[in-house]
Amino acid sequence: MNYIRNTPLHAAFSALQPTWGESHGMRIASRVAGIGAAAEVLALADLSCLPKTGLKGPLAAQWLATQGVPVPPEANTWTALPGDGVIARLGRSEFFLEDGASGGMAAQARTVLGTGADGVYPVIRQDCGIVLSGQRANELLVQTCNVNFAEVDAAKGTAVMTQMIGVGVLVIRTALRQVPCYRIWCDPTFAQYFWETVSEIAVELGGGVIGTEGLLK
Repeated sequence: MNYIRNTPLHAAFSALQPTWGESHGMRIASRVAGIGAAAEVLALADLSCLPKTGLKGPLAAQWLATQGVPVPPEANTWTALPGDGVIARLGRSEFFLEDGASGGMAAQARTVLGTGADGVYPVIRQDCGIVLSGQRANELLVQTCNVNFAEVDAAKGTAVMTQMIGVGVLVIRTALRQVPCYRIWCDPTFAQYFWETVSEIAVELGGGVIGTEGLLK
Protein backbone atom coordinates (compact mmCIF):
# COMPACT_ATOMS: atom_id res chain seq x y z
CA MET A 1 0.00 0.00 0.00
CA ASN A 2 1.39 3.38 -0.97
CA TYR A 3 1.80 5.87 1.87
CA ILE A 4 0.16 9.26 1.23
CA ARG A 5 1.80 12.18 2.98
CA ASN A 6 0.01 15.26 4.22
CA THR A 7 1.12 18.74 3.25
CA PRO A 8 2.73 20.72 6.10
CA LEU A 9 -0.36 22.95 5.74
CA HIS A 10 -2.89 20.14 6.14
CA ALA A 11 -4.42 21.52 9.34
CA ALA A 12 -4.83 25.01 7.89
CA PHE A 13 -6.54 23.70 4.76
CA SER A 14 -8.73 21.24 6.67
CA ALA A 15 -10.43 24.21 8.33
CA LEU A 16 -11.41 25.44 4.85
CA GLN A 17 -13.11 22.13 3.96
CA PRO A 18 -11.43 21.88 0.56
CA THR A 19 -11.75 19.27 -2.15
CA TRP A 20 -8.74 17.07 -1.56
CA GLY A 21 -6.62 15.62 -4.29
CA GLU A 22 -3.28 13.86 -4.54
CA SER A 23 -0.06 14.76 -6.31
CA HIS A 24 3.39 13.19 -6.03
CA GLY A 25 2.32 11.09 -3.07
CA MET A 26 0.95 14.04 -1.07
CA ARG A 27 -2.64 14.91 -0.18
CA ILE A 28 -3.29 18.45 -1.38
CA ALA A 29 -6.18 20.91 -1.48
CA SER A 30 -7.12 20.96 -5.16
CA ARG A 31 -10.15 23.20 -4.68
CA VAL A 32 -11.02 25.74 -2.02
CA ALA A 33 -14.30 27.63 -1.78
CA GLY A 34 -13.59 30.21 -4.42
CA ILE A 35 -12.48 33.78 -3.92
CA GLY A 36 -13.43 34.43 -7.55
CA ALA A 37 -11.99 37.51 -9.18
CA ALA A 38 -10.15 38.31 -5.96
CA ALA A 39 -7.57 35.72 -7.02
CA GLU A 40 -6.28 38.26 -9.54
CA VAL A 41 -5.84 40.73 -6.68
CA LEU A 42 -3.93 38.39 -4.36
CA ALA A 43 -3.85 34.61 -4.02
CA LEU A 44 -1.96 32.04 -1.97
CA ALA A 45 -1.60 28.39 -2.92
CA ASP A 46 0.27 25.40 -1.51
CA LEU A 47 2.66 23.51 -3.79
CA SER A 48 4.55 21.60 -1.13
CA CYS A 49 3.85 18.37 -3.02
CA LEU A 50 6.38 19.03 -5.78
CA PRO A 51 9.49 16.79 -5.65
CA LYS A 52 12.58 18.58 -4.45
CA THR A 53 16.15 17.86 -3.49
CA GLY A 54 19.30 19.60 -2.39
CA LEU A 55 23.01 19.01 -2.74
CA LYS A 56 26.24 20.73 -1.88
CA GLY A 57 29.97 20.27 -2.03
CA PRO A 58 33.03 21.49 -3.95
CA LEU A 59 32.12 19.38 -6.99
CA ALA A 60 28.35 19.88 -6.86
CA ALA A 61 28.17 22.18 -9.89
CA GLN A 62 30.27 19.83 -12.02
CA TRP A 63 28.18 16.84 -10.94
CA LEU A 64 24.94 18.57 -11.90
CA ALA A 65 26.36 19.44 -15.29
CA THR A 66 27.24 15.78 -15.93
CA GLN A 67 23.58 14.96 -15.22
CA GLY A 68 22.41 17.43 -17.86
CA VAL A 69 21.07 19.89 -15.30
CA PRO A 70 21.43 23.59 -16.23
CA VAL A 71 23.53 25.19 -13.50
CA PRO A 72 22.89 28.83 -12.50
CA PRO A 73 26.13 30.73 -13.15
CA GLU A 74 26.26 32.71 -9.89
CA ALA A 75 25.32 32.41 -6.25
CA ASN A 76 21.81 33.64 -5.37
CA THR A 77 20.44 33.04 -8.86
CA TRP A 78 18.02 30.49 -10.28
CA THR A 79 17.07 29.10 -13.65
CA ALA A 80 14.19 27.05 -15.02
CA LEU A 81 14.22 23.28 -15.39
CA PRO A 82 12.18 21.37 -17.98
CA GLY A 83 8.53 20.93 -16.99
CA ASP A 84 8.32 24.19 -14.99
CA GLY A 85 10.91 23.11 -12.44
CA VAL A 86 13.52 25.38 -10.85
CA ILE A 87 17.11 25.15 -9.67
CA ALA A 88 18.51 27.78 -7.31
CA ARG A 89 22.17 28.28 -6.49
CA LEU A 90 22.16 29.17 -2.79
CA GLY A 91 25.87 29.72 -2.55
CA ARG A 92 29.00 28.89 -4.48
CA SER A 93 28.50 25.16 -3.94
CA GLU A 94 24.94 24.54 -2.68
CA PHE A 95 21.87 23.96 -4.84
CA PHE A 96 18.12 23.53 -4.40
CA LEU A 97 16.09 21.78 -7.09
CA GLU A 98 12.33 21.39 -7.42
CA ASP A 99 10.37 19.73 -10.20
CA GLY A 100 7.33 21.25 -11.80
CA ALA A 101 4.13 19.34 -12.43
CA SER A 102 5.60 17.48 -15.40
CA GLY A 103 9.36 17.62 -14.89
CA GLY A 104 11.62 15.07 -13.26
CA MET A 105 15.16 16.42 -12.96
CA ALA A 106 15.03 17.03 -9.20
CA ALA A 107 13.70 13.56 -8.46
CA GLN A 108 16.21 11.99 -10.84
CA ALA A 109 19.13 13.88 -9.30
CA ARG A 110 18.08 12.73 -5.84
CA THR A 111 17.92 9.11 -6.98
CA VAL A 112 21.21 9.14 -8.89
CA LEU A 113 23.13 10.94 -6.14
CA GLY A 114 21.89 8.56 -3.46
CA THR A 115 24.07 8.89 -0.37
CA GLY A 116 26.57 11.08 -2.20
CA ALA A 117 29.44 11.13 -4.66
CA ASP A 118 33.01 12.39 -4.66
CA GLY A 119 32.81 16.00 -3.49
CA VAL A 120 29.00 16.04 -3.58
CA TYR A 121 26.68 15.57 -0.61
CA PRO A 122 22.89 15.24 -0.55
CA VAL A 123 20.82 17.74 1.44
CA ILE A 124 17.36 16.66 2.57
CA ARG A 125 14.75 19.21 1.44
CA GLN A 126 11.18 18.92 2.70
CA ASP A 127 10.31 22.59 2.35
CA CYS A 128 6.82 23.96 2.47
CA GLY A 129 6.32 25.51 -0.97
CA ILE A 130 3.94 28.44 -1.45
CA VAL A 131 2.81 30.44 -4.47
CA LEU A 132 2.00 34.11 -3.91
CA SER A 133 0.49 35.87 -6.91
CA GLY A 134 -1.66 38.84 -7.84
CA GLN A 135 -1.66 42.56 -8.35
CA ARG A 136 -1.14 43.27 -4.63
CA ALA A 137 1.52 40.63 -4.01
CA ASN A 138 4.20 43.25 -3.45
CA GLU A 139 2.08 44.97 -0.81
CA LEU A 140 2.00 41.77 1.20
CA LEU A 141 5.76 41.39 0.85
CA VAL A 142 6.34 44.96 2.01
CA GLN A 143 4.40 44.19 5.19
CA THR A 144 6.28 41.00 5.94
CA CYS A 145 9.84 41.46 4.65
CA ASN A 146 12.49 44.19 4.39
CA VAL A 147 13.48 43.26 0.80
CA ASN A 148 11.98 45.42 -1.94
CA PHE A 149 10.83 42.64 -4.25
CA ALA A 150 9.35 45.17 -6.66
CA GLU A 151 12.94 45.79 -7.76
CA VAL A 152 13.70 42.09 -8.27
CA ASP A 153 13.82 41.47 -12.01
CA ALA A 154 12.40 38.06 -12.87
CA ALA A 155 14.42 38.05 -16.09
CA LYS A 156 17.69 38.20 -14.11
CA GLY A 157 16.80 35.09 -12.13
CA THR A 158 17.58 36.44 -8.67
CA ALA A 159 17.09 34.01 -5.77
CA VAL A 160 16.57 35.84 -2.48
CA MET A 161 17.29 34.24 0.88
CA THR A 162 15.81 36.41 3.60
CA GLN A 163 13.28 36.42 6.43
CA MET A 164 9.54 37.01 6.31
CA ILE A 165 7.76 37.51 9.64
CA GLY A 166 10.83 36.07 11.32
CA VAL A 167 10.93 32.89 9.22
CA GLY A 168 13.85 32.09 6.93
CA VAL A 169 12.66 31.81 3.32
CA LEU A 170 13.90 31.36 -0.22
CA VAL A 171 12.00 33.53 -2.71
CA ILE A 172 12.10 33.78 -6.49
CA ARG A 173 10.01 35.98 -8.75
CA THR A 174 8.27 34.45 -11.76
CA ALA A 175 5.12 35.20 -13.77
CA LEU A 176 1.65 33.68 -13.66
CA ARG A 177 -1.17 34.72 -15.96
CA GLN A 178 0.70 38.01 -16.55
CA VAL A 179 0.52 39.08 -12.90
CA PRO A 180 3.35 39.23 -10.35
CA CYS A 181 4.09 35.80 -8.93
CA TYR A 182 6.50 34.64 -6.26
CA ARG A 183 7.57 31.15 -5.21
CA ILE A 184 8.37 30.94 -1.51
CA TRP A 185 9.93 28.05 0.41
CA CYS A 186 10.33 27.71 4.16
CA ASP A 187 11.12 25.06 6.76
CA PRO A 188 8.03 22.88 7.27
CA THR A 189 8.23 23.26 11.06
CA PHE A 190 7.34 26.95 10.64
CA ALA A 191 4.81 26.38 7.86
CA GLN A 192 1.62 26.62 9.90
CA TYR A 193 2.58 29.90 11.59
CA PHE A 194 3.89 31.36 8.34
CA TRP A 195 0.78 30.41 6.37
CA GLU A 196 -1.70 31.65 8.97
CA THR A 197 0.05 35.01 9.14
CA VAL A 198 0.42 35.66 5.42
CA SER A 199 -3.08 34.36 4.60
CA GLU A 200 -4.60 36.77 7.12
CA ILE A 201 -2.75 39.63 5.47
CA ALA A 202 -3.88 38.40 2.04
CA VAL A 203 -7.51 38.55 3.14
CA GLU A 204 -7.01 42.07 4.51
CA LEU A 205 -5.64 43.10 1.11
CA GLY A 206 -8.69 41.74 -0.71
CA GLY A 207 -7.39 38.32 -1.69
CA GLY A 208 -7.33 34.85 -0.18
CA VAL A 209 -6.44 31.19 -0.48
CA ILE A 210 -6.87 29.07 -3.61
CA GLY A 211 -6.38 25.38 -4.39
CA THR A 212 -3.85 23.84 -6.71
CA GLU A 213 -6.31 23.34 -9.56
CA GLY A 214 -4.90 25.12 -12.59
CA LEU A 215 -1.42 25.30 -11.07
CA LEU A 216 -0.65 21.59 -11.45
CA LYS A 217 -1.24 20.38 -14.99
